[in-house]
This record gives sequence, C-alpha cells and structure tokens, in this order.
Amino acid sequence: MENYYCIGLMSGTSLDGLDICHVQFQKEQRWTFRILHAETITYSQSWKKRLEKAFTCDGKTLMQLHSDYGYFLGEEVRKFTEKHHIHDIDIVASHGHTIFHQPSLGYTTQIGDGRWIRLLTGFPTVYDFRTQDVMKGGNGAPLVPIGDELLFPEYDACINLGGFSNISFKKNGKRIAFDISPVNIVLNLLAQKLGMPYDRNGDTARKGKIDKKILSKLNVIEYYSRPFPKSLGKEWVEECFLPEINALNPIDALATCTEHFAWQAAQVINACNLQKILISGGGAMNVFLMEKIRCLTPAKIHTEERMITDFKEALIFAFMGLLRLRNENNILSSATGSLEDHCSGILV
Repeated sequence: MENYYCIGLMSGTSLDGLDICHVQFQKEQRWTFRILHAETITYSQSWKKRLEKAFTCDGKTLMQLHSDYGYFLGEEVRKFTEKHHIHDIDIVASHGHTIFHQPSLGYTTQIGDGRWIRLLTGFPTVYDFRTQDVMKGGNGAPLVPIGDELLFPEYDACINLGGFSNISFKKNGKRIAFDISPVNIVLNLLAQKLGMPYDRNGDTARKGKIDKKILSKLNVIEYYSRPFPKSLGKEWVEECFLPEINALNPIDALATCTEHFAWQAAQVINACNLQKILISGGGAMNVFLMEKIRCLTPAKIHTEERMITDFKEALIFAFMGLLRLRNENNILSSATGSLEDHCSGILV
C-alpha cells in the first residue's frame, strides 16, 4: 500500500480565510484519505483589504503582494505544522488567491509565491495549478473534478457552494465540470452591507421578500445558457451580476439571490438526471439555501462530516499536489476544456 502525507492550502473568492488541511492518502485498489488536522486562518482586516483591492493594483504593487502573500502562506504552514507537531510532509499544495481570471483572454492569476512556502517550511511545494491549463486552451477551472473522480466515486455528482458554485459529474464516461453561478461572493457582500460578515444559516435571507421581476432577469443571464466547459470570475460578477440587483435593499436581495442560486443548482441537477449529490463548501452551512435546493430537485442531497464539508477544496488541492509529485495527470480536459488531460503545477 502506498502512503503519503500532504498539506493543501485554499483561499476562495469569498475571503473567508485561508484553509489548511493535513491529509493522509493511501492507494491500494483506489485512493482513500483521512483528514488529520484542518483549520481556517481568518484574514486580518489588513489582509482582507489588500486582497479585496488587489484587482485594482498597479503592476509593482501586485508583484509586492504576490511576494508578501507567499510569505504569509509559508509562515502559516510553518505555524500549523509546529502547532500539530507535523514533521514529515511529502508535498504542500497551494491554490493561491485568485486576483484575475480571464481565460478567454489567455490569462489567470493566483498570487502567493510558492517558493516562500518551500523556503520557510523546507517541504516540497506545488503552486500555480491553473496557468498551464489556460495555456492549453482551457478555462483553468474547475480543477477539483480530479478529486471528485478519484476520492468520492460513490456520488453521481459533487457540488461545491463556495464563492461560486461548481459541479462535476460523469457523462458518457468523462468527468464534466463547470461553474454554475456565484454564491457566497454575492451573499457575503450583501450581508456586509447589513454589518454582518455573512448571513448565518441564511436567517436574514429567510426574512426577505423575493423580487420576482429581478429573479426572472437573473435567471436569463447569458452565462447560464452557454455550453460547458465554462467558468466564472470576480470580474464577471462586477460587470454582469451586481448591476441586476443594485435596486434591491440588501435583505430582499439576499432572499432573491438565494432563490436564484438554488434554482440554478437545481436546474443543472435535474437537467442531467443526477440522483445522489454531495454538497460541500461554506454554502452547505447555509440552512435556507440548502432547503431551497432540496425543494427544487428530487435528487438525494448529501453532506459529509463537517471536516470534509468545510475543507474539501483544500483536501483536493493536497491531492492534486500529490499527483503532481507523482507526475500523474491532475487536471481533466473534459472539465476545463483544455486540449488534453495534463499534470500541472510548479514544483519547488
């Protein structure tokens, strides 16, 4: 039996914080895993502001941020391993933090220089998973389907409700994946207008009134009718989504957007005739959103133990780093639209 110990790092567009996940992977007939330690490092107000404003930075400031954030990642991994008395790690895999994502223009940018992680921890490190896929004609996203395929084969589909919702599932023997809609990147922004970091359990959305006229406009946004593979970025939210809800007060906007995001997820589930769904990510803790999805589809909606729900993306990036270490494909062309399956990530 092959045995590995890995650490995965994930920072999502919703800016909840940095997820760190320490995982044991084993391979016999198939890959299995066990999460040993995991935690979320909440961003300080200073870091949150720097990351929020990064897409408006000039080149010099962005390069400084790339280095500073890499140093921050390295320090957090070092402190994490000291806290949990972790000494032997085969690979650290860092997603970085997405600042720009424009695959149609040939670029994507995840800041956080992985060389700092290697220098500060001494552990082999993989970073920048997305750029090579874009160079190969792909969307650079979604990347987690390789983990869905090999670590969670018992489900018909996996949906992650993070800054954006994305889905992966098997179709005609191939893993298909794409971003469904924004979720927490919008819901958190609306909650912050009300003085809350996020809408706990969807309680505030539950009090709001759905604006059916705006809901209808949201449901016919051009992106939803595009064929997959496809992916979303912050720029799209700013340009195409937020203007549609600007006229609503934040409480009614939360109600309307929650209905919209649930409807979009259910539309995909029902159209693809999927029966057994695993949902993870921060949105899985949004009780109101989950109720809405369950009401709109006959599919069986499942969540795993809290550790997997909260850290599934960091877990899968750890796995992707392991595959990169083994020189095995860690990105599926059927999911991203690239020319071929390939092994991506800068190894230092």
